[in-house]
Amino acid sequence: MDLGKKIVNLRKKNNLSQEELAEKVGVTRQTISKWELEETAPDIKQAKALSEIFKVSLDELTNNDINSILVEKVSNTEKLAGIIIKILKVVGIGLLVLVIIEILVFIFFNINTNSKSNKVVGKYVLTCKIDKKQYSYSIEYNKNYQVINSGGDAWIYNHTDVDSYDDANKAVANVEDYFKEHNGSCLIEE
Repeated sequence: MDLGKKIVNLRKKNNLSQEELAEKVGVTRQTISKWELEETAPDIKQAKALSEIFKVSLDELTNNDINSILVEKVSNTEKLAGIIIKILKVVGIGLLVLVIIEILVFIFFNINTNSKSNKVVGKYVLTCKIDKKQYSYSIEYNKNYQVINSGGDAWIYNHTDVDSYDDANKAVANVEDYFKEHNGSCLIEE
C-alpha cells in the first residue's frame, strides 16, 4: 500500500478529519490532502509525528517507502547541485572570457594611443646667443605639444631646466627666459 493510501486508512481508522490530523501534525489541511493524493510526501519529522499519532512504527507507516522518499529527495538535491555547478561553470567561463576581452581591448587601445601620441608632428629649433657664443637646441613634439625628443648643445641643457618640461611650449619658454634674463637672445624656428 502506498503512503498516501496508508495515511487515509489510518486517519479514518482513528476517526480523524484531515483538519484534525493537520492540527496534530502542525501542518495545514491542504498538506494532509496532498499527502493522501500522493502529490507530496511528509518529511521525516512529519512522518514520525504521524507514526506517533496513529500508534504505528515508522516502518509500518511507510512500508519502507521512507527509504524511497529519501532516495528521491537526495536524487533531486544531487540534480539541483549538478545544475547549479553547470550554471556556475558557464558564468565563470563567461567572466573569464570577458576579462580576457577587456585585457585585449586595453592593450590594443594603449598601443594605438601610444603610437599616435609618440608621433612627431613638429619641431622647435632654438639658436641662442649669450656672451658672443651661439648654442643650438631642438625639441620635437607630438600633436599635444608633448616633448618626444630633445637635444643639442650641452650648455643649454646644463644651464636651463629644459629637460624637466613635458610640454614643448613651456620648455621653449624656459630656455628663452633664461637667455633674456642673462642678456642673451634666442631665435626660434618651427
